[in-house]
Amino acid sequence: MSKEFALKYGCNPNQMPARIYLENRELPIEILNGKPGYINFMDALNGWQLVKELKEATGLPAAASFKHVSPAGAAVGVPLDETLKKVYFVDDLELSPLACAYARARGADRMSSYGDFISLSDICDKQTAIMISREVSDGIIAPGYTDEALEILKKKRKGNYNIIKIDENYVPEPIERRQIFGITFEQGRNNIKFDDSAFENIVTENKNLPDSAKRDLLISLITLKYTQSNSVCYAKDGQAIGIGAGQQSRIHCTRLAGNKADIWWLRQHEKVLNLQFVDNIGRPDRDNAIDIYLSDDYMDVLADGEWQRIFKVKPEIFTKEEKTEWLKKLTGVSLGSDAFFPFGDNIERAHKSGVCYIAEPGGSIRDDHVIETCNKYNMVMVFNGIRLFHH
Repeated sequence: MSKEFALKYGCNPNQMPARIYLENRELPIEILNGKPGYINFMDALNGWQLVKELKEATGLPAAASFKHVSPAGAAVGVPLDETLKKVYFVDDLELSPLACAYARARGADRMSSYGDFISLSDICDKQTAIMISREVSDGIIAPGYTDEALEILKKKRKGNYNIIKIDENYVPEPIERRQIFGITFEQGRNNIKFDDSAFENIVTENKNLPDSAKRDLLISLITLKYTQSNSVCYAKDGQAIGIGAGQQSRIHCTRLAGNKADIWWLRQHEKVLNLQFVDNIGRPDRDNAIDIYLSDDYMDVLADGEWQRIFKVKPEIFTKEEKTEWLKKLTGVSLGSDAFFPFGDNIERAHKSGVCYIAEPGGSIRDDHVIETCNKYNMVMVFNGIRLFHH
């Protein structure tokens, strides 16, 4: 290990010199392959913290897909049913628990995960490496790699794939610092840990919070801890299904994340599952085609004959009415927020995407109205008293 690594440049090519370093100790990382950049390391180190805490909180292997210092997806190693295997394009693979975690993290929002940086809580195994080898990705961080996994990953990107090994026992200093405009900021690290005690203060009439919802709320809150604020996260079945990051308005976060959750669910409709793609189509083209197919302007694309480049058979139109009926079947979703909901409109939007369980800090002058809106839909709402701003 080394005390510093020189980087090609910072966030942009004009920002030089660039490096990462520790003052009085060696860095807790080894670069096993490639030349990770400034943003790569920001994604890697944020993602590693996320998956490490998910593993600690749930006892399950965890994975995250990071892009531009926010997660595009995060999940734990819950087995996939046959539908999700097909939706995530892994129905031809053998899946270990860790591979299930990454399949979920990558599959939640494949558009945003394109070119991601991967974080794994456990030693990367062969099954997970095979899955990663088929996706467009910038790099990976994990506490270790099996020999077979490392051999597979080193072949990505013509041998230049970024592979980082991190010391899982590394503990950072309790005080962290950064500079903005030459001025140094200093604060204590956000060392808050989550467990089931975060869900004791249920403020709604419905107080039935099952263990599966507690797990999903843990995933949501820990994900938000490493998501650029303002942020909200929808979660279901052991994974984030919609993350809204970096918005100035909370309702815009809720809408953005809700729209992603809706797309996640719509992709499980038989019309999407039965799309017939041309042979040898690239994964990004297929993902883009599905995204277009689910959009409101798909008829315009059909009119231009674009479908012939992508599909073997002209797809049947997925009508607005059909989408609405299918979305009504989405239920049991958990939702976390990094700060309080100021208005009940957030709850109204969350309800449209099947949210039944909510965790937020509370503390708004309109808490009563927010709780009343939850009661209207028989939701369970927890006030955990913990704000999770991340910048």
